[in-house]
Amino acid sequence: MTTIHRSLVLGCSALALASCGADEIVSPGTGGNITINNPPAPAPTPTPTPTPTSTVTAAAGCPTISDPQGLTDSGTISGPTGEYRVCTMPARFTASSTLPYIKGVLYRMNGRVDVGTDGGPAADTSDGAADTNVQLTIQPGVIVFARQASFLNVNRGNTIRANGTAQRPIIFTSTDNVQGINDGSSSGQWGGVVLSGRAPVTDCIAANAVGGTVNCQRQVEGVADPALFGGATPTDSSGSMSYVQIRYSGFVLSGDSELQSLTTGGVGSGTTLNHIMSYNSSDDGMEFFGGNVNAKYLVIVGAEDDGLDTDTGVKANFQYVVAVQRPNTGDTMIEADSDNAFNDATPRQNTLLSNATFVASSGAGDQVVRIRGFADYSIANSVIVSRNDTPCLRVDGQEELTRTTGPDEAGPVRFDSVVLACTAPFRDSSGATAADIRAVFDAGSNNNSNFTQTLQMLFVNGSNEDAVPVYDVTQWGSFFERPAHIGAAWNGNTQWITGWTCNSSTVTFGDTSANCTSLPIYDS
Repeated sequence: MTTIHRSLVLGCSALALASCGADEIVSPGTGGNITINNPPAPAPTPTPTPTPTSTVTAAAGCPTISDPQGLTDSGTISGPTGEYRVCTMPARFTASSTLPYIKGVLYRMNGRVDVGTDGGPAADTSDGAADTNVQLTIQPGVIVFARQASFLNVNRGNTIRANGTAQRPIIFTSTDNVQGINDGSSSGQWGGVVLSGRAPVTDCIAANAVGGTVNCQRQVEGVADPALFGGATPTDSSGSMSYVQIRYSGFVLSGDSELQSLTTGGVGSGTTLNHIMSYNSSDDGMEFFGGNVNAKYLVIVGAEDDGLDTDTGVKANFQYVVAVQRPNTGDTMIEADSDNAFNDATPRQNTLLSNATFVASSGAGDQVVRIRGFADYSIANSVIVSRNDTPCLRVDGQEELTRTTGPDEAGPVRFDSVVLACTAPFRDSSGATAADIRAVFDAGSNNNSNFTQTLQMLFVNGSNEDAVPVYDVTQWGSFFERPAHIGAAWNGNTQWITGWTCNSSTVTFGDTSANCTSLPIYDS
């Protein structure tokens, strides 16, 4: 069985880095010969892990990949876990390629990295573009690092296959993380991962375009050069991502806009997303712009804006979500849509969320959940906790609370088997009072707005959570399974979150998880 060594972070002064200067990379290698074919609770202290008995030695060179530009050998980089060969990706993958796991190799993004060229909003050439059909495959255990304005953009008509394992997750992280100079509040050190698809969106950038049609497209938030998404293919596929960590992301790309750990734009239901962790994003943990999104087993820790942000007509299904804020940091756990001139545009947002555990601590000026912009939203089997004075629930208007008719209308917001453990369960808004919101909440089944939480380790059910009757979400659709309990994790159902995640001063997921401030070391 493979042995994984975990290490504590050592300060930069405790271990001399191999170099200084641009990107802290030195010593170009000789090339490679590898061919690829409600009481407040204190935050837990991570369980100390032993210093590794061995550290990594840089590989002799970079592997050969199918893309004609290949990987650039950019020397080595050092940190507490050892020395690594740095293999810089091309600015654009023009041929399907695989990044293999090789001990002593890290892959680097030096600015924006595109997967393929945008094929336009339609799969054929009616829009004047032809698909390049480039697939980027990333093997389990691979670590990709970047700094500042770097981000990965998977264009329409191209795909990613980033599928790690519970034992060897794929990690996207920052240069500082490799060098071991991050701490529990570090964030915003590179861009993030962007998936662009052809599923319907609204809030079109073309003034005369109709939402949900092939002519309705949007630009990725914060990106200066064109990075478009949207179309009329609900089943479109951007590939798959599973057992993936995205650490320290959220760099400002332009103006007041920045990327978050994971951004999807017009992603279709053919895309597979599960077991994805966002850690210390300086913006949202994950944001979903339009499309038809299905995602399970999501972990969001330390996001400095929203946890799950859903927008521009998304049709989203989520099950099993853990989100924990750093103390006095962050905005909402859920931000559903924005109030603007397109509130009545179609497609209308309709998000279904089951089995969430949200632990908030952002402060009295915020709220854990905010639903607005005429969004349709249903939450079931979920635990919402505030560790300070953050109110639990805010719904901005009567349209969200009571509307039953209209184009693409799914009905009022709904809550079933949802418990609130907040000093203030509901927050007034300009269009709906706390009493209005309470009335809709109380109309659901098995809800409790005066709940006494008994969570263990901040995210695992205790006896009170396990005692709440379950709402059968299989009636929502085949994506959902009927859970044994409310909440994201309970005794007997924690294995989905341990091992592939990382631990921090914010929340610890168990002894089998590595520290977020360090890199894992594998025997081979």
